[in-house]
Amino acid sequence: MGKIIALANQKGGVGKTTTSMNLAASLATLEKKVLLIDADPQANASSGLGVDLSKVDCSIYECLVGQAELREAIYTTDIERLDIVPSHIDLVGAEVEMLNFTGREHVFRKLLEPCKADYDFILIDCSPSLGLITVNALTAADSVIIPVQCEYFALEGISKLLNTIKIIKKKLNPGLEIEGFLLTMYDSRLRLANQIYDEVKRHFQELVFKTVIQRNVKLSEAPSHGLPAILYDADSTGAKNHLALAKEIIQKNA
Repeated sequence: MGKIIALANQKGGVGKTTTSMNLAASLATLEKKVLLIDADPQANASSGLGVDLSKVDCSIYECLVGQAELREAIYTTDIERLDIVPSHIDLVGAEVEMLNFTGREHVFRKLLEPCKADYDFILIDCSPSLGLITVNALTAADSVIIPVQCEYFALEGISKLLNTIKIIKKKLNPGLEIEGFLLTMYDSRLRLANQIYDEVKRHFQELVFKTVIQRNVKLSEAPSHGLPAILYDADSTGAKNHLALAKEIIQKNA
């Protein structure tokens, strides 16, 4: 059965989508069968993996509002063993449409149930908000990866997210665990980055991944070519970091 991991942080610009697509690609490279679900209306993970959004006729939006089954929205990518359910700007309105659904927090869980057995890992790239769709993703997930940017305000939003996770654990998904805190955009030359790293490590101890995602130009360039870093430049720091993260996750779940 596939393990469902949500990547969530309501603070934008923390490298969540970059991590989602590159981690998915790295897990697939390590011969795991992976499904990436793009649950962010900006659809950056979709275009970053080479999906032509103008040709997508069934996205996660249609699935969430009950117009399609998840299998109808699964597309293959250029990477063997990596499939994707793309997003669409219409997803912005899905939360309003879902408000009247009975069991509206469990829509995602029901959608994923039939596909769980087909994959080793199902990753959900959440939008930078704590709205109904993110709550749905966390209710469906077995665990959550929290990307934390090595910058001054990084720790501010975490308490809000942890509070949400606590409520979801209590009321909707008692099995939800924190897979780990992932430090992103790390620059070892900056004193501040090192201070943030130490602080996160002190706070969350063994919940912090050993792997750190460093600042890397190739990591920023790759999506504009519709490629994950591992295909764009396998020798880049960004590609190596995500491969190390994938290995750490596989080891943790062995």
